[in-house]
Amino acid sequence: MEQRALPIGLFNGTVATTNGLYRISDISFDSASELVRQHGFVSAVGHDAAAELMSSRLGVPVPMNRIQFKQQVGQLAIALKLNQRPNEGAILTCEQMESIGYTFKLVERIE
Repeated sequence: MEQRALPIGLFNGTVATTNGLYRISDISFDSASELVRQHGFVSAVGHDAAAELMSSRLGVPVPMNRIQFKQQVGQLAIALKLNQRPNEGAILTCEQMESIGYTFKLVERIE
């Protein structure tokens, strides 16, 4: 199956959604935004503040959507990755996440 036929998965953390072989690499906010515009997306972002940040950076409304998502072979995903691990049980605001800092990661399911 060709990756272009599949929408981009959006996550609020780097996760392996099912068994498989994955590659994770940095992706710029602009490149992530372009991928989402080209291929569409499925939000599996489970926290409001993370969805708000991703909406702002990607330039599209990303809903909070706590679903069980299984990334398909060849499907790309974009994950918001905080620069520091928050305290156990912490639910961060957008401002707190901006203060901690974050990057986007491209998650590719290879097999």
